[in-house]
Amino acid sequence: MKNLFSFTLCILFAVAVSDKSYASENPEKQNSNNKTIQLFNGKNLDGWYTFLKERGKNNDPKNVFSVKDRMIHISGEEWGCITTNKEYDNYRVLVEFKWGKTNHPPRAEKARDSGLLIHSVGEDGASGGIWMYSIECQMIEGGTGDIIVVGDGTDNFNVTSTVADEKQGNSFIFQPDGKKESISSGRINWMQRDPKWKDTLGFRGENDAEKPLGEWNQLECIADGNQITIFLNGKLVNRATDVKPAKGKIQIQSESAELFIRKIELEPLSKNRN
Repeated sequence: MKNLFSFTLCILFAVAVSDKSYASENPEKQNSNNKTIQLFNGKNLDGWYTFLKERGKNNDPKNVFSVKDRMIHISGEEWGCITTNKEYDNYRVLVEFKWGKTNHPPRAEKARDSGLLIHSVGEDGASGGIWMYSIECQMIEGGTGDIIVVGDGTDNFNVTSTVADEKQGNSFIFQPDGKKESISSGRINWMQRDPKWKDTLGFRGENDAEKPLGEWNQLECIADGNQITIFLNGKLVNRATDVKPAKGKIQIQSESAELFIRKIELEPLSKNRN
Protein backbone atom coordinates (compact mmCIF):
# COMPACT_ATOMS: atom_id res chain seq x y z
CA MET A 1 0.00 0.00 0.00
CA LYS A 2 2.86 2.37 0.89
CA ASN A 3 4.51 1.73 -2.48
CA LEU A 4 1.20 2.34 -4.29
CA PHE A 5 0.72 5.62 -2.43
CA SER A 6 4.25 6.75 -3.34
CA PHE A 7 3.71 5.77 -6.96
CA THR A 8 0.45 7.79 -7.08
CA LEU A 9 2.19 10.87 -5.67
CA CYS A 10 4.89 10.57 -8.32
CA ILE A 11 2.28 10.40 -11.08
CA LEU A 12 0.43 13.46 -9.73
CA PHE A 13 3.69 15.41 -9.47
CA ALA A 14 4.65 14.49 -13.02
CA VAL A 15 1.26 15.60 -14.33
CA ALA A 16 1.52 18.91 -12.46
CA VAL A 17 4.99 19.57 -13.87
CA SER A 18 3.82 18.65 -17.35
CA ASP A 19 0.81 20.99 -17.11
CA LYS A 20 3.02 23.83 -15.89
CA SER A 21 5.48 23.25 -18.73
CA TYR A 22 2.65 23.13 -21.28
CA ALA A 23 1.22 26.39 -19.93
CA SER A 24 4.56 28.17 -20.15
CA GLU A 25 4.98 27.07 -23.77
CA ASN A 26 1.35 27.88 -24.64
CA PRO A 27 0.55 31.19 -22.93
CA GLU A 28 -2.87 31.61 -24.53
CA LYS A 29 -4.04 28.40 -22.86
CA GLN A 30 -3.71 29.82 -19.34
CA ASN A 31 -7.07 31.59 -19.18
CA SER A 32 -9.18 29.16 -17.15
CA ASN A 33 -10.63 30.44 -13.88
CA ASN A 34 -9.51 34.01 -14.66
CA LYS A 35 -5.84 33.11 -14.26
CA THR A 36 -3.23 35.52 -15.53
CA ILE A 37 -2.13 34.94 -19.13
CA GLN A 38 1.49 35.61 -20.03
CA LEU A 39 1.13 36.93 -23.58
CA PHE A 40 4.93 36.95 -23.85
CA ASN A 41 6.63 33.70 -22.86
CA GLY A 42 10.15 35.13 -22.69
CA LYS A 43 11.38 32.90 -25.52
CA ASN A 44 9.71 33.85 -28.78
CA LEU A 45 6.68 35.58 -30.29
CA ASP A 46 4.34 32.59 -30.09
CA GLY A 47 0.76 33.89 -29.99
CA TRP A 48 1.66 36.95 -32.09
CA TYR A 49 2.27 37.73 -35.74
CA THR A 50 4.24 40.57 -37.30
CA PHE A 51 2.95 43.12 -39.79
CA LEU A 52 5.14 45.70 -41.54
CA LYS A 53 3.85 48.49 -43.74
CA GLU A 54 6.03 47.70 -46.73
CA ARG A 55 6.12 43.90 -46.29
CA GLY A 56 2.84 42.67 -44.88
CA LYS A 57 2.24 39.78 -42.51
CA ASN A 58 5.02 37.61 -41.05
CA ASN A 59 7.68 39.01 -43.37
CA ASP A 60 10.40 40.61 -41.25
CA PRO A 61 13.84 40.06 -42.88
CA LYS A 62 15.47 42.87 -40.87
CA ASN A 63 14.25 41.45 -37.54
CA VAL A 64 12.41 44.59 -36.56
CA PHE A 65 10.79 42.32 -33.97
CA SER A 66 13.02 39.84 -32.15
CA VAL A 67 13.45 38.19 -28.76
CA LYS A 68 16.74 38.22 -26.87
CA ASP A 69 17.61 37.91 -23.19
CA ARG A 70 13.92 37.29 -22.37
CA MET A 71 12.93 40.64 -23.87
CA ILE A 72 11.07 41.64 -27.01
CA HIS A 73 13.28 44.00 -28.97
CA ILE A 74 11.50 46.35 -31.37
CA SER A 75 14.13 48.12 -33.45
CA GLY A 76 11.75 50.71 -34.92
CA GLU A 77 13.62 50.57 -38.22
CA GLU A 78 10.41 49.86 -40.12
CA TRP A 79 6.85 50.84 -39.22
CA GLY A 80 4.45 48.10 -38.23
CA CYS A 81 3.36 46.07 -35.24
CA ILE A 82 3.06 42.73 -33.54
CA THR A 83 -0.52 41.53 -33.18
CA THR A 84 -2.10 38.83 -31.03
CA ASN A 85 -3.66 35.90 -32.84
CA LYS A 86 -6.65 36.07 -30.52
CA GLU A 87 -9.21 38.70 -29.59
CA TYR A 88 -9.79 39.69 -25.95
CA ASP A 89 -12.37 41.56 -23.92
CA ASN A 90 -12.82 42.38 -20.23
CA TYR A 91 -9.23 42.28 -19.07
CA ARG A 92 -6.32 44.07 -17.45
CA VAL A 93 -3.20 44.17 -19.58
CA LEU A 94 0.17 45.15 -18.13
CA VAL A 95 3.17 45.99 -20.32
CA GLU A 96 6.63 46.57 -18.85
CA PHE A 97 8.76 48.56 -21.28
CA LYS A 98 11.75 50.82 -21.61
CA TRP A 99 13.06 52.90 -24.47
CA GLY A 100 16.28 52.13 -26.26
CA LYS A 101 18.70 54.82 -27.43
CA THR A 102 18.19 54.45 -31.19
CA ASN A 103 15.66 56.40 -33.25
CA HIS A 104 15.19 56.00 -36.99
CA PRO A 105 13.93 58.30 -39.76
CA PRO A 106 11.45 59.82 -40.23
CA ARG A 107 11.43 60.38 -36.45
CA ALA A 108 15.16 60.28 -35.76
CA GLU A 109 15.05 63.58 -33.85
CA LYS A 110 11.46 63.26 -32.63
CA ALA A 111 10.07 61.98 -29.32
CA ARG A 112 10.43 58.23 -28.87
CA ASP A 113 7.11 56.79 -30.00
CA SER A 114 5.14 53.54 -29.92
CA GLY A 115 1.74 52.43 -28.66
CA LEU A 116 -0.39 49.70 -27.15
CA LEU A 117 -3.41 49.28 -29.42
CA ILE A 118 -6.36 47.43 -27.95
CA HIS A 119 -9.77 46.39 -29.33
CA SER A 120 -8.10 46.05 -32.74
CA VAL A 121 -10.55 44.87 -35.41
CA GLY A 122 -10.84 44.52 -39.16
CA GLU A 123 -8.01 44.22 -41.65
CA ASP A 124 -4.30 44.46 -40.97
CA GLY A 125 -3.01 47.80 -42.22
CA ALA A 126 -6.44 49.40 -42.50
CA SER A 127 -5.11 52.54 -40.79
CA GLY A 128 -2.43 54.14 -42.93
CA GLY A 129 -1.39 50.77 -44.32
CA ILE A 130 0.17 49.97 -40.94
CA TRP A 131 -2.29 49.15 -38.13
CA MET A 132 -5.72 47.71 -37.59
CA TYR A 133 -8.49 50.06 -36.52
CA SER A 134 -8.28 50.20 -32.74
CA ILE A 135 -8.16 52.26 -29.56
CA GLU A 136 -4.63 53.27 -28.64
CA CYS A 137 -3.03 53.61 -25.23
CA GLN A 138 -0.26 55.89 -26.43
CA MET A 139 3.41 55.35 -25.60
CA ILE A 140 5.44 58.45 -26.41
CA GLU A 141 7.90 60.54 -24.45
CA GLY A 142 5.84 63.04 -22.48
CA GLY A 143 2.52 61.63 -23.69
CA THR A 144 2.37 58.02 -22.53
CA GLY A 145 -1.20 57.41 -21.40
CA ASP A 146 -2.93 59.50 -24.06
CA ILE A 147 -5.94 57.77 -25.62
CA ILE A 148 -6.07 57.89 -29.42
CA VAL A 149 -8.93 56.70 -31.62
CA VAL A 150 -7.29 54.87 -34.52
CA GLY A 151 -10.49 54.44 -36.47
CA ASP A 152 -12.21 55.16 -39.76
CA GLY A 153 -13.69 58.48 -38.62
CA THR A 154 -17.13 57.02 -37.95
CA ASP A 155 -18.76 56.45 -34.58
CA ASN A 156 -17.91 52.75 -34.92
CA PHE A 157 -14.68 53.84 -33.22
CA ASN A 158 -15.40 56.21 -30.40
CA VAL A 159 -14.54 57.13 -26.81
CA THR A 160 -16.13 59.43 -24.25
CA SER A 161 -14.13 61.07 -21.49
CA THR A 162 -14.46 63.75 -18.83
CA VAL A 163 -12.20 66.60 -19.89
CA ALA A 164 -10.92 70.02 -18.87
CA ASP A 165 -12.50 73.20 -20.24
CA GLU A 166 -9.33 74.17 -22.11
CA LYS A 167 -7.66 72.07 -24.81
CA GLN A 168 -4.00 71.47 -25.55
CA GLY A 169 -3.87 72.37 -29.22
CA ASN A 170 -6.71 70.41 -30.80
CA SER A 171 -6.78 67.75 -28.09
CA PHE A 172 -8.94 67.39 -25.01
CA ILE A 173 -7.29 66.76 -21.63
CA PHE A 174 -8.60 64.10 -19.26
CA GLN A 175 -9.96 65.54 -16.02
CA PRO A 176 -11.80 63.20 -13.62
CA ASP A 177 -14.41 65.81 -12.65
CA GLY A 178 -14.59 67.51 -16.05
CA LYS A 179 -17.30 67.74 -18.69
CA LYS A 180 -18.11 64.83 -20.99
CA GLU A 181 -16.86 64.88 -24.56
CA SER A 182 -16.92 62.16 -27.22
CA ILE A 183 -14.48 61.76 -30.10
CA SER A 184 -14.31 59.43 -33.10
CA SER A 185 -10.87 60.66 -34.15
CA GLY A 186 -7.97 62.40 -32.47
CA ARG A 187 -6.93 62.01 -28.86
CA ILE A 188 -7.63 62.57 -25.19
CA ASN A 189 -4.39 63.71 -23.57
CA TRP A 190 -3.42 62.24 -20.22
CA MET A 191 -4.33 64.43 -17.29
CA GLN A 192 -0.96 66.10 -16.59
CA ARG A 193 0.54 66.24 -20.06
CA ASP A 194 2.89 69.20 -20.19
CA PRO A 195 1.21 72.10 -22.07
CA LYS A 196 4.67 72.94 -23.45
CA TRP A 197 5.12 69.46 -24.92
CA LYS A 198 7.21 69.36 -28.09
CA ASP A 199 7.81 66.48 -30.43
CA THR A 200 11.54 66.40 -29.70
CA LEU A 201 13.83 63.53 -28.76
CA GLY A 202 14.10 63.03 -25.00
CA PHE A 203 11.25 65.37 -24.05
CA ARG A 204 10.24 65.24 -20.39
CA GLY A 205 7.43 67.21 -18.80
CA GLU A 206 7.48 68.63 -15.30
CA ASN A 207 4.83 66.19 -14.06
CA ASP A 208 5.63 63.15 -16.21
CA ALA A 209 4.72 59.79 -14.70
CA GLU A 210 7.08 58.06 -17.13
CA LYS A 211 10.53 57.18 -15.83
CA PRO A 212 13.75 58.52 -17.37
CA LEU A 213 15.33 56.92 -20.43
CA GLY A 214 16.68 53.44 -19.73
CA GLU A 215 14.40 52.71 -16.77
CA TRP A 216 11.50 50.27 -16.84
CA ASN A 217 7.90 51.51 -16.96
CA GLN A 218 4.63 49.74 -16.21
CA LEU A 219 1.75 50.64 -18.53
CA GLU A 220 -1.52 49.17 -17.31
CA CYS A 221 -4.71 49.32 -19.33
CA ILE A 222 -7.94 48.02 -17.83
CA ALA A 223 -10.60 47.23 -20.43
CA ASP A 224 -13.71 46.70 -18.32
CA GLY A 225 -16.72 46.34 -20.60
CA ASN A 226 -16.91 49.57 -22.57
CA GLN A 227 -14.62 51.48 -20.20
CA ILE A 228 -10.84 51.92 -20.41
CA THR A 229 -8.71 53.05 -17.46
CA ILE A 230 -4.98 53.65 -17.88
CA PHE A 231 -2.29 53.68 -15.19
CA LEU A 232 1.36 54.52 -15.76
CA ASN A 233 3.74 53.35 -13.04
CA GLY A 234 0.77 53.04 -10.68
CA LYS A 235 -0.60 56.51 -11.38
CA LEU A 236 -4.03 57.06 -12.93
CA VAL A 237 -3.43 59.01 -16.14
CA ASN A 238 -6.54 58.56 -18.30
CA ARG A 239 -10.01 57.06 -18.52
CA ALA A 240 -12.68 56.69 -21.19
CA THR A 241 -16.21 55.30 -21.27
CA ASP A 242 -18.65 54.30 -24.01
CA VAL A 243 -15.66 52.84 -25.85
CA LYS A 244 -16.36 51.33 -29.26
CA PRO A 245 -15.42 48.65 -30.08
CA ALA A 246 -15.12 46.91 -26.71
CA LYS A 247 -13.10 43.89 -27.79
CA GLY A 248 -10.47 42.88 -30.31
CA LYS A 249 -6.85 41.95 -30.81
CA ILE A 250 -3.90 43.67 -29.16
CA GLN A 251 -1.13 45.37 -31.14
CA ILE A 252 2.20 46.93 -30.14
CA GLN A 253 3.69 49.40 -32.58
CA SER A 254 7.05 49.85 -34.22
CA GLU A 255 7.22 53.57 -34.98
CA SER A 256 10.87 54.57 -35.47
CA ALA A 257 11.87 54.23 -31.79
CA GLU A 258 13.84 51.36 -30.27
CA LEU A 259 11.79 49.65 -27.56
CA PHE A 260 12.32 46.79 -25.11
CA ILE A 261 9.49 44.83 -23.50
CA ARG A 262 10.01 42.28 -20.74
CA LYS A 263 6.42 41.52 -19.77
CA ILE A 264 2.99 41.46 -21.41
CA GLU A 265 0.55 40.12 -18.87
CA LEU A 266 -3.21 39.81 -19.34
CA GLU A 267 -5.61 39.13 -16.50
CA PRO A 268 -9.21 38.35 -17.50
CA LEU A 269 -11.83 40.22 -15.47
CA SER A 270 -14.89 38.53 -14.08
CA LYS A 271 -17.93 39.31 -16.21
CA ASN A 272 -20.14 39.06 -13.15
CA ARG A 273 -18.46 41.76 -11.08
CA ASN A 274 -20.56 44.45 -9.43
